[in-house]
Amino acid sequence: MALFGSLATVRAQLAGCPSFDRTFAYVEEMLRPGSPAHQRMLAVPEGETERVELGDGVFALEQAYVAKPRAEGRWEAHRAYIDVQVIVTGDELMEVTDTSRLVVTEDRTPEKDVLFFAAYDEGSVLRMRAGELAVFYPIDAHKPSLAAGDPAALVRKTVVKVPVASVA
Repeated sequence: MALFGSLATVRAQLAGCPSFDRTFAYVEEMLRPGSPAHQRMLAVPEGETERVELGDGVFALEQAYVAKPRAEGRWEAHRAYIDVQVIVTGDELMEVTDTSRLVVTEDRTPEKDVLFFAAYDEGSVLRMRAGELAVFYPIDAHKPSLAAGDPAALVRKTVVKVPVASVA
């Protein structure tokens, strides 16, 4: 099942898994105020996503958006990549459940590496705040980017994509 918490917590949970070393180095820089990565994130315009190559097939999607109402969220999962979703500023809710509980409604693999699922109301809810991250494996369906309050706030998040094939 998904892992979540502070960088230190998630790093400890994945100790001994060198496939995440590059990701954690990037996240550490991203969360350090004033660092080049942090400054780059603050410059991403609302509604935009910037792709940053990290090497060895790992890349990050740096994004800024207004979190959406739960009813507008979609369940998704990925086969080729593990998502490491990091809240840089703001906060949001993310729902998570095992993919076996869901029905696929749209399969955009392998081109886009995303599966979408039918509505489901029994997922667990994570409240993610600035400095926290969640790791979603292919078995972890997730519904991210949900508003944690009303009105919804601007969220700056980076999603690191780690190839499943690198984590063996």
